[in-house]
Amino acid sequence: MTPQRKDAARNWEHIVTVARELVDEGTPLQLNDVARRAGLGVGTVYRHFPTTEALLETVATPCLEALAGHGEQALTHDDPWTAFGDFLTRVVEGQVSDAALVKVAAATHDVLPRTTELKTQIMATGTRLLARARDAGTVRPDVHDDDLVPLMCGIAYATYVHSATPADRLPTARRYLETLLRGLHA
Repeated sequence: MTPQRKDAARNWEHIVTVARELVDEGTPLQLNDVARRAGLGVGTVYRHFPTTEALLETVATPCLEALAGHGEQALTHDDPWTAFGDFLTRVVEGQVSDAALVKVAAATHDVLPRTTELKTQIMATGTRLLARARDAGTVRPDVHDDDLVPLMCGIAYATYVHSATPADRLPTARRYLETLLRGLHA
């Protein structure tokens, strides 16, 4: 693979930064808008990101990588219940603090192979942590692997609907998750 020229690398970074700002503002991501706000030609943006989905997934990648890293750490924890709860906490925190993650997680298909790899790793980690907690007798035996995603999405959705301000989202999400974890605990 040929290394990027310095100006191309700078443009890539600038495009991702502008896209992050738009996503954080709640503005729908459009490549033409990114180009305009970045002060770059539309062709430059399209050269780096041929689709809006590719750019959105790139914006979400740091959060996905952080979640995958937290998952790997959780798998080394001695206490299966704590590891499971800590991992779910990180997932919910990511869902309510990163608007790009919410959209990428809800997508029916991924554009970038790295996105698929990270989402698969995070799901597999959640499944392994649930199995460890179930085997240790700390999670109700009727909790299935397929329950995790709807439960996490439900908390994120309820948080967005019932938080008065964006500043309320994280404490609200943590409160909802704590309630869920009490219900899952054996």
